[in-house]
Amino acid sequence: MNELANSSTSGGSVLTGPPPAVTAEKLSKIYGSVRACDEVDIELVRGEIHGVLGENGAGKSTLMKMLIGLVLPDKGSIAVDGKPVTIRDPLDAADLGIGMVHQHFSLVEALTVWENVALGDNRRIDRNRTRDRVAELSHEYGLDVNPDDRVEDLPVGMRQRVELLKCLRRDPSVLILDEPTSVLTPEESEQLFDSLRKVVGEENRAVALVSHRLSEILHATDRITIMRNGAVIDRCLTKDTDANSLARSMVGREVGLSYSGLDNSNKDSDVKVKSEPDNESKKIEERFLLELKGISTSSALGVRELNDFNLGIRQGEIFGLAGVEGNGQSSLVEVLSGLKRVSSGHVLLNGEKIPSNRFGQLAKKGVAVIPEDRHDSGVILGMSVSENLLLSNMEEGYKNGFLNKQKRDARATDLIEKFEINCTGPNAPLWSLSGGNQQRVVLARETSDKPIVLVASQPTRGLDVGAIEYMTRQLRSLADSGVGVLLISSELDEILSLSDRIGVIFRGKIADSMRRQDADRENLGLLMGRGES
Repeated sequence: MNELANSSTSGGSVLTGPPPAVTAEKLSKIYGSVRACDEVDIELVRGEIHGVLGENGAGKSTLMKMLIGLVLPDKGSIAVDGKPVTIRDPLDAADLGIGMVHQHFSLVEALTVWENVALGDNRRIDRNRTRDRVAELSHEYGLDVNPDDRVEDLPVGMRQRVELLKCLRRDPSVLILDEPTSVLTPEESEQLFDSLRKVVGEENRAVALVSHRLSEILHATDRITIMRNGAVIDRCLTKDTDANSLARSMVGREVGLSYSGLDNSNKDSDVKVKSEPDNESKKIEERFLLELKGISTSSALGVRELNDFNLGIRQGEIFGLAGVEGNGQSSLVEVLSGLKRVSSGHVLLNGEKIPSNRFGQLAKKGVAVIPEDRHDSGVILGMSVSENLLLSNMEEGYKNGFLNKQKRDARATDLIEKFEINCTGPNAPLWSLSGGNQQRVVLARETSDKPIVLVASQPTRGLDVGAIEYMTRQLRSLADSGVGVLLISSELDEILSLSDRIGVIFRGKIADSMRRQDADRENLGLLMGRGES
């Protein structure tokens, strides 16, 4: 990788004009024995998008939180436009023109979109003007958000857009984006970055983009800083690097880029599949393990979510379900988790009809679920690793009705070793783990009891390349062992790489389904966008 030359500081930019919008020198943050950030230097220059890459837990978010005032550095300095500053909280950052879009949401669910966007204003709120501004920004950045929608009724993808609008409305001159497109489709992501590129150039703003998507970094940024174990280990100009070099620097080893979402610098190229399913050598049973026949569901407000939905999953196959967020995927996962009753239709497992009004029946009979938002319904951050590993099967940690800590921790230790979960031990609090390791805890818990069907909803969302490589390998291994896998993903490349069969969900129905070898990217895109090709 090409190191930037003639740097004015170790931050890596060449000072030939005005000072950088933000300069951080030797920023450090230590939590006990963990050096979350270790003397990190970075410069954000106006007119540029600066990519920040690294594995989960590399220190990227901690660095950004120090720039926004959510975390106070133990040492180091920050300057804005060349002037030393102290950023004690986000209000200080806002006064200096720095705004941040966080990966995890901070929304009030009972309020509408425009009300959430207006939260924090210290002046009298003009309802109509605020709504109009939210609608204007939504259109300008291609976010397609209705200002009057209540947040509690929005799927996770739409909530991320509301977070973006909250920040964009305050018109920051320095914008920090922490995984801003983790719940957007590729087309929506491209539109967002096209809009950002426009305002960066025309309005001389500086943008820091924290992302795990190599294709996104290569497409959207001007220069890149790579972090590992809390320290900066490489810097480069985007034009001088490629996906393989970035992945190797991030992880410290060669990484198998198993689908082109990680290496998509050439948009005209077809999917580069490293481990495409080999249907000629693989035996897939004809009978369905899991069937959904005529399933319909509605929201609490009576809005139809699934509409006469039909689907079958065979033993030993991965069925990839593609679709734009908000077309019924969340309701489908809730039905298969036993959390939502159906208004009509039937769910059958091995030919047996499973009543939707009997909570936990599908789980008891072998249907495991990796939910789309691990923080919302996959883990409990305040509990330990061992406690989280018990959530789907409490009997594993109890004896004669009493908690057996030795039994619980022994099981957790085995799973930590088997799934290579990076933590201090069974009693480590879940919040102390990186996102990739939290997802491994969910995977370990849901697959340790040998399910016959696994529902994996957005399983690689927010993960770095190393964690994506691990997760996709595990899904393929499960299918090879005979488990039927339903893969629900907004990553079209992931669907194309892993699936044996592919379906597209549109407005609560299967618009079409096909074998992987018969799938065409353009056709799938049309089905996702309008329900027909």
